[in-house]
Amino acid sequence: MTNRRQTLLCGTAIIAAALTFAAGEANAQKRGGNLTYANVSAVGTMDPMVANAVVDLETIHHVYEGLVAMGEDYSATPMLASKVDISPDGRVFTFSLRKGVKFSNGKEMTATDVLASFERYKKVSPNAPALADVAAMETPDPYTFIIKLNKPNSLFVEVMKTPTYSFSITPAELKDQPARELEIIGTGPYQVAEYRKDSHILLKRNEGYTPDMSAKGPDGYAGKKTAYLDTIRYNSVPEANTRIAALQSGGADFIATIPGDIAKRLKGRTDITVMSVIPFCQATFMQHAKNPPLSTNRFLRQAIASLVDAEEMMEAAGQVWDRNPSLMFKPSAYYSDVGAPFYDLHSVDKAKALLKQGNYAGEKVVLETNNNYAYMRDSSQVLVEQMKKAGINVELKMVDWTTNAGDMARGTGGWNVTITGLCSGPLLGPQQWRLSLAYSQNPDDPVVTEGYAKMFATTDFAERKRIWQGIEKYFIEEGYMMKVADIADLRGMNDKFVGIKPYYMQRFWDVWAK
Repeated sequence: MTNRRQTLLCGTAIIAAALTFAAGEANAQKRGGNLTYANVSAVGTMDPMVANAVVDLETIHHVYEGLVAMGEDYSATPMLASKVDISPDGRVFTFSLRKGVKFSNGKEMTATDVLASFERYKKVSPNAPALADVAAMETPDPYTFIIKLNKPNSLFVEVMKTPTYSFSITPAELKDQPARELEIIGTGPYQVAEYRKDSHILLKRNEGYTPDMSAKGPDGYAGKKTAYLDTIRYNSVPEANTRIAALQSGGADFIATIPGDIAKRLKGRTDITVMSVIPFCQATFMQHAKNPPLSTNRFLRQAIASLVDAEEMMEAAGQVWDRNPSLMFKPSAYYSDVGAPFYDLHSVDKAKALLKQGNYAGEKVVLETNNNYAYMRDSSQVLVEQMKKAGINVELKMVDWTTNAGDMARGTGGWNVTITGLCSGPLLGPQQWRLSLAYSQNPDDPVVTEGYAKMFATTDFAERKRIWQGIEKYFIEEGYMMKVADIADLRGMNDKFVGIKPYYMQRFWDVWAK
């Protein structure tokens, strides 16, 4: 079959970042240095195919790479593939692999490893439905991997760029390892030197790393990456005050997620910079579609949704935020106001009327949240109080973020309502939102499955947007997704390193010590 080369681009989502780079960024790049990162939680898994939490993914993307990756402008960009050719009918995708790429164990990556990785993905990843239409996967030679689909999919390569549930390539001999028990061997610029769950993970430079020399430099999670630092240590530091103290004392060089009110303490420090990235994520509540009583009472779901008060929730957390009823960020080509009639209603009276309509009889509703992210904790506590005012029998369940994220992804833990920060979906488009919609535990919902089937089959953007709006409205109107606000992520860093720049998830390749 004669293939044609097709350039793949997605609608660009712009992140506005306020960042003052430390003096001396012009210093020449050099190898050496050990950077310590105080993060909000411990790394829960290093299995890229099942990882969905930012604390896991920030580490994972230093260790693993995929055939394509998310570029700086969020487009699908070749990484381990040198190019991607797409047949005119949109059913055959030919990936030409870069030659000489080495895993961290010294083995050369070939098409055999790619095929095995995709086979494992189909077995273990929550995003396995993305490969449901794959008719065949072929390896005609060591440096060519071909995927054939049963039907056209205009967004297939866009799906593959996802940083969440990453399509990372691992050695073929690992293909039968269970989910979350994967031996940590990747092709990335760093490799794991030490991993102690609930404590820390230490990365060291992968001396055998094979950079993409065809690129001018780093490009999002793709491009030519250079590992200057000797090590990067990720410490679990759940308390924001403790992270701030570590940055001020020199115990940490970079810290994650600073509450807005606490960030004020750093004003006047010439050796510390606060980085603001907005929009970064969306504060969004999820309602469990499989656990009663919410699974059997749509009026109860809608009653809870009508209690969401964006301003009170964000102000309680001291959060930098922006009103937005959409599941997309405002710069997105898929942005619309279909969620506006259901957004930020903060009405106890409306909730009571819906409860009466649904014959609510006092069944217990479990709201699970965590202490690691202040906006999640504080928003949850505000919602709990509103639920009580409306007459809902609610139990607040406080856990750590690793547990919260795992329960949300798997539907475990007995929760009915939970909150998270949805980041990749609003940035990357509907194809990425399919992963986040699954957090409500109804990825098999006909509205989702049939809608996405139609969306993937059409090459007309206007039609894809119309289909997406129908899916979005359904989830919001039914109460499965309760949008609060677009939020910023505030991060802190000292002046010891050069090259640290804002991005969706923090990167430390092409960063060096002064």
